[in-house]
Amino acid sequence: MAAPRRAAGGQEGSAGPGQAIVWRNVVLMGLLHLGAVYALSLVPRAHILTLLWAYFCFLVTALGVTAGAHRLWSHRSYKAKLPLRIFLAAANSMAFQNDIYEWSRDHRVHHKYSETDADPHNARRGFFFSHIGWLFVRKHRDVIEKGRKLDFTDLLDDPVVRFQRKYYKSSVVLMCFVIPTVVPWYLWGESLWNAYFLASILRYTISLNVTWLVNSAAHMYGNRPYDKNINPRQNTLVTLGAIGEGFHNYHHTFPFDYSASELGLKFNPTTWFIDFMFWLGLVTDRKQAPKEMIQARKERTGDGSG
Repeated sequence: MAAPRRAAGGQEGSAGPGQAIVWRNVVLMGLLHLGAVYALSLVPRAHILTLLWAYFCFLVTALGVTAGAHRLWSHRSYKAKLPLRIFLAAANSMAFQNDIYEWSRDHRVHHKYSETDADPHNARRGFFFSHIGWLFVRKHRDVIEKGRKLDFTDLLDDPVVRFQRKYYKSSVVLMCFVIPTVVPWYLWGESLWNAYFLASILRYTISLNVTWLVNSAAHMYGNRPYDKNINPRQNTLVTLGAIGEGFHNYHHTFPFDYSASELGLKFNPTTWFIDFMFWLGLVTDRKQAPKEMIQARKERTGDGSG
């Protein structure tokens, strides 16, 4: 789960073997977070509709990652018809975490080689690295070399993915910055300054960090009721922030499951969204782990907390 484009390869540097620091990303991320801190001071002066709009944009942004790049394109856990794929691609551009192809490619590598040097955000290297530090250095050589062994042709077989990749920069400018800023200004007279910093900068920064918490906190803190032999955990706080992506021990145990969690009375807005799209006829072939399989796995490899 990513943010600004990260350079591959590179010469040996202080960040580790073959991982020179990408100072452009360090500076840009620093400025972005400073802008978000400043944006907090604007909250009391902003129109209530602007704050509600910023939260709505956050939800759309999150769905572009969770329901789109993650559960649909990375894991193929369900099928989506063209109108929904177009919406999710636009929402993914609002998220500005690299295009669908790059996001899904890195995520598949993460699952295949989790917690090794071939994992783009290897949590064994610490909270900071798995949260944001991995974007500050060039990719480890193992990420590149082992990533080349995986097949990603299915991603580019989707014309929506190809279109978004081709026009990614312009779609990000429009979806991540222009639309969130212009709507409050045009519809209810919010200042462009407030709209830009609250609906674009603050919303974008929060959405990035919520996504990154899945890579960091959900790989370090929580219980492991499905497989105690892997790092990913069940983390309630991450679930709340990432609209259902915090059931991470389950997800890494059953990555094909469209719900990324056991179905039942659980807080999983992404699953609710996919189910609603199914009801509308825009989603088919939702994959699920059978209850018997889940229970058997709990008894065999779980930590007994489930």
